[in-house]
Amino acid sequence: MMEGNALASSAAPESPPGRWDRLGQHVPGVALVRGYQRQWLRYDLVAGLVLTSLLVPQGMAYASLAGLPPVTGLYTTVACLVGYALMGPSRILVLGPDSAVSPMIFAAIASVGVAGDPATALKLAGMLALLVAAMEVGLGLAKLGFVADLLSKEVKVGYLNGLAIVIIAGQLPKLCGFSLEADKPLPKLAEFFRNLDQTHTATLVTGLICLAALFVIPRFAQAVPAVLVVIAGATITSQLLNLADHGVSTVGPLPQGLPHPEVPWTKLDDLGPMAIAAIGITLVSLTDTIATSASFAARRGETVSADKEMIGIGCANAAAGLFQGFAVSSSASRTAVADTAKAKTQVTGLVGAGAVVIMLLFLSSLLSALPQSVLAAVVIAAAVSLADVGALRRYWEVRRSAVLVSLVATAGVVVLGVLEGIVCAIALSIILFFRRNWWPHGELLAERAGQGWHAIEPDAQGTEISGIVVFRWEAPLFFANSGIFRRQVSTLVAAKQAEWVVLQCEAITDIDVTAADMLDQLDRELNAHGIHMAFVELRARLTSQLGRYGLFDAALAREHVYGSIDAAVRDITPRLSNGAEVAAPTRSTAAEGHPDHDGGMG
Repeated sequence: MMEGNALASSAAPESPPGRWDRLGQHVPGVALVRGYQRQWLRYDLVAGLVLTSLLVPQGMAYASLAGLPPVTGLYTTVACLVGYALMGPSRILVLGPDSAVSPMIFAAIASVGVAGDPATALKLAGMLALLVAAMEVGLGLAKLGFVADLLSKEVKVGYLNGLAIVIIAGQLPKLCGFSLEADKPLPKLAEFFRNLDQTHTATLVTGLICLAALFVIPRFAQAVPAVLVVIAGATITSQLLNLADHGVSTVGPLPQGLPHPEVPWTKLDDLGPMAIAAIGITLVSLTDTIATSASFAARRGETVSADKEMIGIGCANAAAGLFQGFAVSSSASRTAVADTAKAKTQVTGLVGAGAVVIMLLFLSSLLSALPQSVLAAVVIAAAVSLADVGALRRYWEVRRSAVLVSLVATAGVVVLGVLEGIVCAIALSIILFFRRNWWPHGELLAERAGQGWHAIEPDAQGTEISGIVVFRWEAPLFFANSGIFRRQVSTLVAAKQAEWVVLQCEAITDIDVTAADMLDQLDRELNAHGIHMAFVELRARLTSQLGRYGLFDAALAREHVYGSIDAAVRDITPRLSNGAEVAAPTRSTAAEGHPDHDGGMG
């Protein structure tokens, strides 16, 4: 009887999820609380305290980089960590002020001319964070996670290399103890060298020592957070030597307490420039965040949805914007620290946020003696880590055109400015994508013994069948490249005196109306000269599409669609007028002059 009850119980349907379970599906923080295990707490506590050693100095430094008071970096850190813990899907990702985003915030604020008005600058930064949040949450809800892939790798490398130059150029005067009036990178560098005689020696020496330490310490003690050592050492030294009395500018005491939530707003005219800047920040932020989240999740055997990640970082930005903060992104370095410290969940971020709150409430003078040039050194070190010159060397070896694209992106940032540079980088990515599909790779194929059909190469053995051209097109067929396709096929037919053109269609993923009309016209022209077309490995969806276009009713023959090149050749060979003679392979005429056949430039 008991066994029967057990079987009945096991066969009973599962009870529907409760209210909290349903809420946890949409609010990851609720699921975290309900599933939290007591043994995780000690790991999260330790990791959170370790993480705080980076949150404070980097938050202050990147706030200065954004042209805002250092304390706003701490407000931002607290708000975004709490916001992401509530809505972020990743258990390990750490968000905060970012060296790649802060210069874009500064450029956006400077573009509306409020450099001398800190209160308005803070409102603009908050408005910008809310606009970024709206875009990110909207993209996530619309399940448009692929938008994060809009920047190609070479363009992103070029943009970050340019950004590193811009950041360093902007921090050099601060490192030397004077200020500049220029706002563009190249004029700023020129003005910097003209004003080197204004350098404050004690400020420069302090900054250079700290900068050197930031590079040297990780080489000998990777487990030691170099930023913490430098900030603590510089603050203590400054206090002991009274550097402020010797003309060294210091951070000074931070405002005590926490900000009150408010919706930041200036005027309607500022909305347009902020929205444009928000687009660039959104792309850069999401690209970094999703890549970092995915890589750390993979280490832990977890998966993270890009769409949910967008919602999570959007909510973090909204929280920052409402609490006198600015736009944030993920931080690979801070996430790595949390991971190394064996963090288990987002409670790590909450512990870090709590520690920063304690500092703001009770220890606001803790870093008052910290020299401003040390913050500049922290920012410069971060800028150097952004740059990736090694990637350019790799690109040069494998695809030289990628080097050119990357350098153009770098030049756009350095010459035009950060915001203009990101617009150029995005445009370059789109043009690059369009160009690769507009002028795709087309190859003449030949049969290699025991290896099947491959592209003809000068040093490879292969055979062609006289009278048959086997041609592979490696892109969708659409309005922009249909003319090139037609010219390449016509050129091959004339050069090979072909009676049949066999199109290998495995890589053709779409055929639009313009391309369909082109195929119809091309087939009619070829038929007028006794030449026919056959399709190989054409997707079933595209076969049906060509049928709907009416091509099989007008010109093309439905029976000339084959499953393989060999099947097509076997069926076609008996119809040839020349008895199917075998010809020696030659270089593909269609490849001549193609952008990817430029001695490595492709």
